[in-house]
Amino acid sequence: MEVFNLSIETLYLYALVISGVLIILLFFFGDALGGIEEASPFLNPILILAFIVFLSASGYLLEVLTTMNSIPIALISIIIAFIFSVLLNVFILVPMSSAEESLVYSEDSLRGRVGVIIIPIPEKGYGEVLIESYSGRISKTAESLNGKAIADGEKVLVIEVKESRVIVTTHDQI
Repeated sequence: MEVFNLSIETLYLYALVISGVLIILLFFFGDALGGIEEASPFLNPILILAFIVFLSASGYLLEVLTTMNSIPIALISIIIAFIFSVLLNVFILVPMSSAEESLVYSEDSLRGRVGVIIIPIPEKGYGEVLIESYSGRISKTAESLNGKAIADGEKVLVIEVKESRVIVTTHDQI
């Protein structure tokens, strides 16, 4: 069978290569199209291109490896592509989109956290505190709330943040 003066195998192969290249480009430059994915989950460009990849790959393989007619092969390829696209969406794309976590913190979010002094704070001076968080460890310049010295290794409570340094006091657990 021929379409556009090309054999159907060649057409499947062209579709496979072009959609594969587009997926790779979308992988690297996909942030520019981020608004399309948020508008509708069914217009996800990766999902559409993956459908074309699965369709053309299964169509090409069935055309080359079997002696079936081209129309049943096209129908079987559409079913295979639909199944694999649904599986890709449900088991890979949806979990990846919800698993995204930001490593960014704001200085206001440090207020009320407990940290450990790693460089002692002298009287009316500055030291350093290490604050543990889900995204890692945050090291900040620290100043004592009441101007008293705080020794190395003591637990402290962050009271406020001023000019990128934290004001701390000793933390007494109840």
